[in-house]
Amino acid sequence: MGVIRSSADDYTRHLYKLLPQGPAWPVEGDNASSRALPPVGAALQSMHARAEQLIEEADARTTSELLDDFERVVGLPDPCLDPATSTAERRRRVVQRLTYQGGQSVAFFTSFLAALGYAGITVTEFRPMKCNSKCNAALNQGGWRYGWRVSVPTSAVKKVMTVRGRCNDPLASWGDPGLACLLAVHKPAHTRLFVAYGV
Repeated sequence: MGVIRSSADDYTRHLYKLLPQGPAWPVEGDNASSRALPPVGAALQSMHARAEQLIEEADARTTSELLDDFERVVGLPDPCLDPATSTAERRRRVVQRLTYQGGQSVAFFTSFLAALGYAGITVTEFRPMKCNSKCNAALNQGGWRYGWRVSVPTSAVKKVMTVRGRCNDPLASWGDPGLACLLAVHKPAHTRLFVAYGV
C-alpha cells in the first residue's frame, strides 16, 4: 500500500470546509475566500512535506541536510582517515560510528579493519614461554604478555633516504599513518602493539 500524499488542493478544500456557513462566507466565485485560502493551503502542504522529510533526515542512512550534525555528534571527520569523497561515504562512516560496539578479540580487529578496506590482515598475539609451552614456542619474556602484532599483507609506502635528504632523516621509513592511528585509538589500553607491513 503506497503512501497517500496530500496536495495543496486537498488542504485548500479542507480549509473551505472549515469556514462558517452563511452568505457572509461564499465558497464559490471570485471573493476574498477564494483568493486567501489557496496560498494558505499551499503553505500547509509545504509544511506537511517538510515534516515528512524530517523522518528521512532523522535516519543517518538517508540524511542529507542533517549530515553535518550527525558527523559532529559522532566525532567525524576522523583524523585517522582520509576525508570522505562522497555523501554516500560520509553516511556510511556515520552509520559505522553509530553502530560500532567495540571489542578486544582477534576476530573483532580483523573484521573492523576489513570494513575499512584493510583486507587480509592477520593478528598475532605474543605469549611468554612457560614450562608447559610447546618446545618450539618462541622464547618471549614476561614483557610480551600483552604484546600483539597486526600484519598488513600489502606493501606499505616506503621512503628511502637520498643524497638530497637532511642529515637527521632516517635511512628508511615506511608505514600507513592512518592504520597506525586507528589501531592506537582502538587497541586495548594495556597492550603493546606492533604493525608489520608487506608480510
